[in-house]
Amino acid sequence: MLISKLPITCCILFLILIQLNKWVLAENHSMGTWRQAASAPAYRTEVAAAAIEGKIYVVGGFNKPTLSNALNFAISDTVEVYDTATNSWSLAASLPEGRHHAGVVSLDGFLYVIGGFKKSLFSVWHAVSTVYQYNPATGKWRELAAMPTARGALGVVAHQNRLYAIGGYDGKHNSGAVEIFDPKTNNWSPAPSMPTPRDHLAVVMAGGQIYTIGGRSELNYGRNMGTVEEYDPRTLLWRARTSLPTPRSGMSAAVVGDWIYVVGGESKTGTFATNEAYHPATDHWRTMTPMPTARHGSGSAVVNGQMYVISGGPEPGGSFSAINEVFITLADQ
Repeated sequence: MLISKLPITCCILFLILIQLNKWVLAENHSMGTWRQAASAPAYRTEVAAAAIEGKIYVVGGFNKPTLSNALNFAISDTVEVYDTATNSWSLAASLPEGRHHAGVVSLDGFLYVIGGFKKSLFSVWHAVSTVYQYNPATGKWRELAAMPTARGALGVVAHQNRLYAIGGYDGKHNSGAVEIFDPKTNNWSPAPSMPTPRDHLAVVMAGGQIYTIGGRSELNYGRNMGTVEEYDPRTLLWRARTSLPTPRSGMSAAVVGDWIYVVGGESKTGTFATNEAYHPATDHWRTMTPMPTARHGSGSAVVNGQMYVISGGPEPGGSFSAINEVFITLADQ
């Protein structure tokens, strides 16, 4: 009797294992997946990126040091363009002057490069206030009205035809400045300061609100933060939100659907492959599938609901890569 029941028991256990496997696969699937795309032509770090009409513009940063760029401390004026449709790269016109840790954003078919750092004597941390606008149709750059507060390692977002420059490091201290640029009038105006000044933060626009995420104090990645603050451009009010689960700086962030994805970063102990997603409507975080390659100082942009994370350093500080990894959320699978 016992022997006759054994096949049935084995069959039931087998079916249970199949179901458990399906549940595990479904859970992994819901965390998103990554794929490799064509590597960038140059090895760089501390770049910034933005997308225009299916193409991602990867701007400035530091090139991998060589004898030819040593006099400029490897600060890059390079602009590489990744075509997501053809999985291929090309070069755009170089920046008027090399920049690293700049804020980059696109608006109405133009690319804007705001602030950042440049070389000054023997330092690479000279904060600037320049605003460069690039027209992909003509391949030309032009300089616009300077930002009131010179700073680098800031965040920049576009909202209702204006650009918001937030936070950063001014060369001496962290800045909480929020300054708004109107490209139509070529003028700047102030807004209420961010409550927690910091640099190397992530700044995104989601659901009509601006979110400032993570960062560090005084350029020191030993003083990383998990701070998340939300700014309402309508009421001009800030409020604190649930902290980033893994405090870090030098990470990339992007919005896909209803979620903000925060990937990578660095600390004293190493770089992060961590991928954490924030849902503004419910103010909660979720752990997602990590990046295949831990990095900081990458540029990120979203095209057709997929997040591209390009270049950046695999080790803390001065390290370089040409990696191009693409995160695909559940909705796109």
